[in-house]
Amino acid sequence: MANTKTDDEIVVFEKEMKEFWTKLKCIYGTEQINQTLALRDSCKDSIKALSEKWSKKLKEGDLMINKIQEYSSEILRQNQRISENEEHLTEIKSDLKHEEEQEKDLTDSIQELKEELMKKKEIISSKNKATRERLERLCKSKTLFEERLGLEIRRIHNEQLQFIFRHVDHKDPDKPFMFTLSINEQGDYEVTSCTPPLDCIAEFQLKVRETNNFSAFVANIRKAFTALSYK
Repeated sequence: MANTKTDDEIVVFEKEMKEFWTKLKCIYGTEQINQTLALRDSCKDSIKALSEKWSKKLKEGDLMINKIQEYSSEILRQNQRISENEEHLTEIKSDLKHEEEQEKDLTDSIQELKEELMKKKEIISSKNKATRERLERLCKSKTLFEERLGLEIRRIHNEQLQFIFRHVDHKDPDKPFMFTLSINEQGDYEVTSCTPPLDCIAEFQLKVRETNNFSAFVANIRKAFTALSYK
């Protein structure tokens, strides 16, 4: 664009010079004209050299501008990539923070579950200990019950005790009357079976839970079996 403008100015200048020489020829002589022509040629050469120099400078300037524009575009692209990377990095940091929070929550939950499990183990251990102690007390009473009530006590599966009464039915002294007893998860006495069935067994079970008088519980069941044998 700058080169085109310079070429147009040179054409106009040459046209004006030609007109000037034509007018000059009419006024001055040949010698003066030749001197003037020599001066014109010298001036023309100087102008041409100057034009070529400035044309080169302008081309270099255009190249420099193009380079600057390319560098500016590249810098803009680099800045855009940096901005995108910063946004991506922010997202990664946010995700990491979220994962850390989730990991902390999970760790806290695991710790709570461990503590709860330990408490349950302690409760179960305490209940098992109480159950064993009760069973031991029941076994220690075995001799007394056998002698006084004609009772046989057996330890069967699942830590249950089977109570077998004889000499209940006066018609058939060897006929067994029995019930099975266990300690449930709440630590209470629970009758799991009764042969023959007694309608009052639930009442006896509730009473022994309230009073913890096991001897009376066994004696009442034997009385109920005896009463049943007379029907």
